[in-house]
Amino acid sequence: MAKPFIDSNVVLYLFSSDTVKADRAEALLQSGGLISVQVLNEVASVCLRKLKMTWKDVDSVLETLKSTCEVLPVTLASHEKAVGLAKRFQISLYDANIVATAILCGADTLFSEDMQNGMSMESVTVVNPF
Repeated sequence: MAKPFIDSNVVLYLFSSDTVKADRAEALLQSGGLISVQVLNEVASVCLRKLKMTWKDVDSVLETLKSTCEVLPVTLASHEKAVGLAKRFQISLYDANIVATAILCGADTLFSEDMQNGMSMESVTVVNPF
């Protein structure tokens, strides 16, 4: 069975006051999924801008993610795939980058709260883990 791909919005629930969602996010990450550099960038951005974390705390979050998940690169191929997905499915380019990398790495499940639960895009199905 392929590892699931985990969207940045799921990762960010680690910092939620909703303990049920925070615990679920932690369990998903501890089981070892796939993320991309795009996810790392989005998590860092939200941690800095919205959560007002220090760079030291952000570094710690990123190191934890890199040690528990397999991190996949953003490539020209993933960019081109993302542009096509954004056009075809009318999703944001940021979401399309996540989906594209999930497709290209062979994941069949994308854990995300941002997209429609059950939505299938090529070989990947979006699952809301909450």
